[in-house]
Parts: sequence; structure tokens; C-alpha cells
Amino acid sequence: MIIDSLFWIVPVASLLALGFAWWFFAQMKKADEGTDTMKRIAQYVRQGAMSYLKQQYKVVGIVFIVLSLLFVLMAYGFDFQNGWTPFAFLTGGIFSGLAGFIGMRTATYASARTANAARHSLNSGLKIAFRSGAVMGLVVVGLAVLDIALWYLILNYFIDEPKTTHKLIIITTTMLTFGMGASTQALFARVGGGIYTKAADVGADLVGKVEAGIPEDDPRNPATIADNVGDNVGDVAGMGADLYESYAGSILATAALGASAFALSGESAQYKAILAPMLIAAVGIVLSIFGVFIVRTKEGATMKDLLRSLGVGVNVSSALIALSTFGILYYLGIENWLGISFSVISGLVAGIIIGQSTEYFTSHSYRPTRRVSKSAETGPATVIISGVGLGMISTAIPVVTIAIAILMAFLCAINFDIKHMLAAHNIQLGLYGIGIAAVGMLSTLGITLATDAYGPIADNAGGNAEMSKLGPEVRKRTDALDSLGNTTAATGKGFAIGSAALTALALLASYIEEIKIGLMRLGENILTFADGTTIATAEATIVDFMEYYQVTMINPIVLTGILIGAMMAFLFSGLTMNAVGRAAQKMVEEVRRQFREIKGIMEGEAEPDYARCVAISTRGAQIEMILPSMLAIIIPIVTGLVLGVAGVIGLLAGGLAGGFVLAIFMANSGGAWDNAKKYIEEGNFGGKGSEAHKAAVTGDTVGDPFKDTSGPSLNILIKLMSMVSIVMAGATVAISLF
Repeated sequence: MIIDSLFWIVPVASLLALGFAWWFFAQMKKADEGTDTMKRIAQYVRQGAMSYLKQQYKVVGIVFIVLSLLFVLMAYGFDFQNGWTPFAFLTGGIFSGLAGFIGMRTATYASARTANAARHSLNSGLKIAFRSGAVMGLVVVGLAVLDIALWYLILNYFIDEPKTTHKLIIITTTMLTFGMGASTQALFARVGGGIYTKAADVGADLVGKVEAGIPEDDPRNPATIADNVGDNVGDVAGMGADLYESYAGSILATAALGASAFALSGESAQYKAILAPMLIAAVGIVLSIFGVFIVRTKEGATMKDLLRSLGVGVNVSSALIALSTFGILYYLGIENWLGISFSVISGLVAGIIIGQSTEYFTSHSYRPTRRVSKSAETGPATVIISGVGLGMISTAIPVVTIAIAILMAFLCAINFDIKHMLAAHNIQLGLYGIGIAAVGMLSTLGITLATDAYGPIADNAGGNAEMSKLGPEVRKRTDALDSLGNTTAATGKGFAIGSAALTALALLASYIEEIKIGLMRLGENILTFADGTTIATAEATIVDFMEYYQVTMINPIVLTGILIGAMMAFLFSGLTMNAVGRAAQKMVEEVRRQFREIKGIMEGEAEPDYARCVAISTRGAQIEMILPSMLAIIIPIVTGLVLGVAGVIGLLAGGLAGGFVLAIFMANSGGAWDNAKKYIEEGNFGGKGSEAHKAAVTGDTVGDPFKDTSGPSLNILIKLMSMVSIVMAGATVAISLF
């Protein structure tokens, strides 16, 4: 088995990312945290966030133990899967959880320091917030690439397979299973964190802003600390875990597709196809670090100026990784290296377009969100209608972009051989192109995630500034940073959803390869087709398996699977929306109770019971996250056992199509409602306290679970169903009813 000097670039790049993450964290810790009041508020938030994570990890730990025991039984009891699967599953979950923990810990230390830096200048505040966000970005890519490199080395050493090309297929498909661990952890983090933060946010907004008429983040509001805690557990820890599994999943799926597509070309070609996505990710890490250092702004910068500052870092990194890709693939000497390079470019360009589209539809610098703001003049109903319409319209550009990216990635990889594009080799090569396009889209995750994690840090900094009663000039700067964060968060969600679509498609193709291995493990070495012809299982292509399992649109099993997959997107969203609603009801009642029973709160003479609100959000999130998260695991298993391979492929296709479009709609509607409120708070259409402002707050309240709970959780749902199906492939082919 070949492991040449190029491979070691991968673990070295991961260690470089982790090293810079530690350095950025250390530099942030050296900054002054501000006054005693600022320190006390930051401590409240930090304690609440850590308390929540401890509770969440207890629940998730139980789920992981149960699933690990199931995989042990499947591997060693029934021989349905590789014996390494339970261990790979555990490391995926542990590394994903660790990335979220480090990112959130950094954010809770950075918020007060950002607020204090904003006392001096806008650039100082931006620098601390952004570089603290970069800790999250670099930890995610560093740990993901390190995990991949370590598992490759371990499996290469221990797997004993005389035929090297087959060994590489076993290695890459086994590595896919640690992606399920990452996806499972990510879903619990996203759903639980989303329920937590939105329960607190809704309670704070409805009672504080609308009923009591006090500003956002006013220390008199009992839900304020819980709201700030929620920003960290949902938008930092949750988003970090989310993009960790997207990033790792895209690399792993592409490596598995490369092992399959180039198996007949020999060991060397196969190894290069596996190494390529790892090297692109490694170079992307280095260029992301470079991008972080060139982000800066000037005093008095407008929203567009701030967006441009962040855009410089992201766009320069993207341009450099695009150029580097050509060099990497040329040096490796991969078949049709030029075409596959353009497949990577198609993913990069798609990511940029989706990000820009999201910014256009959610930033109040542009007309769509301003129109939502104007609709608030006629009440909450028109705000809701306007935001829903905007979200629906906003799906067009991302969907068309992803569709074009898929076609271009496929065609570039097969050198535009349209006449024979459905030939077996071209299909495998084209799917590899789609997978590597997903890698390209996520190659600069180190800096794109930094722009996302920056958002909740800036939001918490604004909250700290308000509660610490810093001057209006400071609050103006933190508000500017916070508004920027709302847009970058929405852009990050759009980016995550777009990458999920490409990754899920690559995983769907990898599922077929896992089915092949499952059949061979069961001793079914010959496939007999409906017409009586046969083929050796080891030699069967994706086209052969599609014919063998009759995966066509006229197969009722496939159609049933498609409908179940599309239904899952709506069922999951409904469950998470209702979960937020129930938790928010409890928060609203508690805030009202404190305003009513604790004398002197409104006068500032008594301190609210912040801890009680934190406890309500924590308990609500822990209870409510279990059902939707477990359904995401159980439904693919049941579908596979009942409907078989054809049903699972339908399920994954339906889930991808329905979930992708619904996720964009929800994320963009929610982002637009949020920034429409912010636009009014800047003094437009009557400003704070006006009837238009109250209507916009209602819209923002509806949009909160849209953009921060249900919407972003859908992209994890899409990939988790794929990962569960891959891990359960052996059981599906062994005991399914159809």
C-alpha cells in the first residue's frame, strides 16, 4: 500500500490549523475583559453555556453507547459490517463534540473582550471577534483532517487484504462510518442548541420588547442571560458540529468514490484519487489562515464596508484555493486532471453564489429585507406574509446554482463526453467530480466558519455592552458588529445547506459501494438480473446495481421511499418548531412571573433570577431534542429493513430534494425577519418602540426557530440519513422484506 511523502501534508496541515487556533485563543485571552460588571455578565453566560453542554453530552453519551453496542453486535455477532465500524463511529462523535466545545468556550471568553475592544475602535472589536471565530473554524478543519489522516493510517496498517485495490475500497468505505458519529453528534447539538436559544430568545423578545417595552439585552429582562447563552450553544457549538460533519463527510465520500471509480486503473491511480480531496482540504487550511490575517476595517464603516472586509478574506482564500487545485491535481497526474479541477471550481463558485444570494435576501442593505421592514407598518400579519414570500422566492437561486454545479462537476469530470455520460466508468468518474466539487465548496471552511462563529460573539458583545451600560458610541459599534453577524450567520447557513446537497449526493453514490461490500460479506458473489443474466458482484458497477435493484421511477418501492424522504423533512421541521414553541411558552410564563412577583425589577432595584431562565431552557432543550433526533436515525433503519435498497435510495433522494429546498426557505425567511427588525431599530419606519417595530419583533419571533433550529438542522438530517443508511447497508441486504 502506497503512503508517499505527499500524504504527510495532510496531518501537518491539521496540526498547523490547531496550532493557529491555540495562538488566536491565547491572544484573545490576553485582551482586557473590561469592567467588573462586564466580567460578571460574561461569567454568567460562560457558566450557563458549560452547564448546558454537560447536560447535552450526558444525553448524547447514552445514545452513542446504545448505538455502539448495536454496531458491535452487527459487526461481531452477525458479520454485517466491518469490525472497525463501532470505533470509527465513536471517534467521529468525540471529535465533533470536542470541536463544538472548544469553539463555544472560546466564544464565551471573547464576547466581553470584544465589547471592551469596541470601547476603543470598531476595528479592534472586529479583530477580536473575528479571530475568536477563527478558533472555531480552524479547530473544526484541524480535528476533521486529523481524524481522517489517523484513521487512514490505522486501517492501512491493520486491514489485511491481498488485493490492494480492494483494500483501498474497504478502507475508504469503513472511514465513512465515522461520519455517522459526527452527524449524530451534530444533529443533537443543532437541535438541542436551537431549541435552547430560541426558547430564550422568544421569551426575551415577546415579554421584554413587546410587552414591557424595554430594549434588547436590557439587564432587567430575566431571559437575557439565557438568550446570550443560547447564542453560544446553538450558533457556535451547534454550527461547529454541523459543518464538521459536512466537511469530513465530503472528503470521506469523495475518497470512497475515488477508490471505486479508479479501481480498474491500478493501485497508483486509485491512491491519487483518494489523496486528492485530502490535499485540497489541507491546502485550503493554509489559505484560510492567510485569509484570517487580511480581515480588517476602518472606524465608521457601513454595513457594506464591514461585509466587504470579511468578503476580502473569504474571496482571496477561495481564489487561491482555486488556483492551487490545478497544481495539486496536475502534480498527482489524475486522469482528466484539468476537467476534475474545473469540477472543484464549480463547487467553489456555487458556494460563493449561494453565499451572495443569501446575503442579498437577508441583509437589510438590500431591497428584499427592506420591503419586509416596510410591511411592518401594516402589522404583524403582513410581516409574516412578506417574510414567507421572500423565503420561497429565495430558494430559486440556490437550487438552480446547485443544479448547474452538479451538472458542470459531472460533465467536467468526464471531459464533456455527453454521448456516453451514462456509461459505467463515466458515471463513476462523474460522481467523483460531484464529490470533489463538495470538497471545493468546503475547502475554505476555516475562514468561512470564522465569519459564521463571529456572529454570536458580536451578538453577545452587544448584550454585554447593553447590560454593562457602556456609552452610546460603544453600543453603536457593537450594533454594527451584531448586524454584520446576523448577515454572516445567514450566509453561513446558506453555505452549509448548499454543501449538504453536494455531500449528500456523493454519499448516495457511496451507499451503492457499501451495498456491494455487504453482499460480498454475505457470500453473494453473483448477481442474477431479472432477464436471467449474471455478473460477478465484485465487478458490478453502479449502473448494474441500479438495474439489479430496479431503481426506477416506475418502481412503487422507490416512489414510496421518495415520499417518505420528503415527508421526513416536514415532519422533522414540525417537531422542532413545536419543541421551540413549548419551551418558549414556559420561558414567557417565567419572565412574566418574575416581572409580576419580583418587586423592583423594572426600576433596576432588584436583580432578576437569571439562573431560573437558564434552567428552563436547558431542561426544555434536553427533553425536546430526543424525539426528532432519534427519528432521523430510526426512519432510515426501518426503511432499509422493510423496503430494502431501492426504498432507501428513494428515501435519500426524497429527503435531499425536500430537505434542501425547505432548509433554504426557512433559513432565509428567518434571516430576513431578523434583519428587518434591525433595520427598523436603526430609526427607519418609526424606529424602536413604534407599532412597526412591535410587528417586526413578532416576525423575528416566528423566524427564530425557522433560521436557528429547524432550517439549519435539515442539512444535518439529509446527511445523517445517508450515513445511517451506509452503516446499516449490511443489515439491509441481509434481512430486508423487499
